[in-house]
Amino acid sequence: MSKIAIGVDLGGTRIKTVAVDGHGGLLYQEYTPTNDGYENWKQTIQGSIEQAKEKLGLSNFVVGISAPGIPDQNNSVIEFMPGRLHGLEAFDWSNFLSRKTWVLNDAVAALMAESTLGSAKNRKNAVMLTLGTGVGGAILIDGKPYQGNFQKAGHIGHISLNCEDPADITGMPGSLEDAIGNCTIQKRSLGQYKDTHSLLEAYRAGDHFAKWVWLASVRKLAIAIASISNMISPECVILGGGITEAGADLAEPLERFLSLYEWRPGGNKVEIVKAQFNDMAGAIGAACFASVQA
Repeated sequence: MSKIAIGVDLGGTRIKTVAVDGHGGLLYQEYTPTNDGYENWKQTIQGSIEQAKEKLGLSNFVVGISAPGIPDQNNSVIEFMPGRLHGLEAFDWSNFLSRKTWVLNDAVAALMAESTLGSAKNRKNAVMLTLGTGVGGAILIDGKPYQGNFQKAGHIGHISLNCEDPADITGMPGSLEDAIGNCTIQKRSLGQYKDTHSLLEAYRAGDHFAKWVWLASVRKLAIAIASISNMISPECVILGGGITEAGADLAEPLERFLSLYEWRPGGNKVEIVKAQFNDMAGAIGAACFASVQA
């Protein structure tokens, strides 16, 4: 990292803003409601950057924005994000903010936070999975985020675990996202649980059906990680997102299933680490990315 950077994470309910110095120190953080009446979040982001600038007395800084969707090849705009945050697609942030601004996918931003300052610091090759409403992903190769052709790389939530299962929102049958994401919990549990939190409460209380639903999901996660290990062989897989708050109820069965499915020549296995940053990961990662690019 080379200079002070302001990072903004655009979420559906909240906008998170941080300022990070050239050594990775957190100088400022702020939460603001998105309040998307009709593209009002654009002005909210502009205001949050100005507020950080004024509070810290900044004149020379760079800006990074983390957002859902797929950015263009230059990380200057979000090129594809249908159905959410109307007006985000192709919006020119550099022009709007009158300052060079880098834009990247929110899962890639979370990976940047972890690989620059967090649980994967000093790792050259890593994969991140964010387990929440859906399943996001990102890939680090030779110390750099790998975004791939069309910037689509890392959408690990949309790999297939069973080609006979129904298609997910991208058209992929039997995806990892549908296997463990909170978005399908009611369907997976036959309407018994409204979210993963209530499923885990029943699991901890000894409910046999809850145990079957939860462990089936964790087993599929293990198979996905074993597949990633075979394909990329990263030093570690970083797990973030709200579902990781399950703690040992996730970590212990995951390791047991991995011991069955992961190919471990010479006893070598991929390390599973928990993300250090939580809801500020996107903003911190966007700041890190912008600082590196500047």
